Amino acid sequence: MYEGAVQDLIDELGRLPGIGPKSAQRLAFHILEADADDMKRLVAAITAVKERVKFCQICGNVSEQETCSICRDTRRDPSVICVVEESKDVLAVERTRAYRGRYHVLGGAINPIAGIGPDQLRIRELLGRLNDDAVTEVIIATNPNLEGEATSTYLARMLQSIGIKVTRLASGLPVGGDLEYADEITLGRAFEGRRSAIG
Repeated sequence: MYEGAVQDLIDELGRLPGIGPKSAQRLAFHILEADADDMKRLVAAITAVKERVKFCQICGNVSEQETCSICRDTRRDPSVICVVEESKDVLAVERTRAYRGRYHVLGGAINPIAGIGPDQLRIRELLGRLNDDAVTEVIIATNPNLEGEATSTYLARMLQSIGIKVTRLASGLPVGGDLEYADEITLGRAFEGRRSAIG
């Protein structure tokens, strides 16, 4: 335990996700030893992101304006919405350059243990976007883990009653992976999502 400002900094850094006590201490001492101008730029960047960045009123993605650049882009296909858990997932999908529709960011996934149910997610806003008949397909792109699967199942059942086409991202074996190391769920999905080997 350190005293005063050093311990306060370690405590605050330790509250960040993925930062344990040792990492917090290492970061705190890096900040102490770093050039003052570098740390002023870090403080300015944190302050700016908290002051200027908000969530898009349409999709929930991060943006410095009322609506994000994707929602403002008239070249995007408004008939397809890809539902993701977090804003960082939008970037992951965009990197593929395989998708040209719109997005909807839920702000998390259903996780009863953490006290996150459907009411804590942006599901009501998603339903509001489906009222205008412009959307013909919803792609559910939640993470392939327990929480993501629970969220996907919940959304699929809810949206099925509305009559909109609901699809889920295919999942399976990674390129360069070995069958012997694949878990049974991944291998089972690879079989379910198989396609023609020709063409």
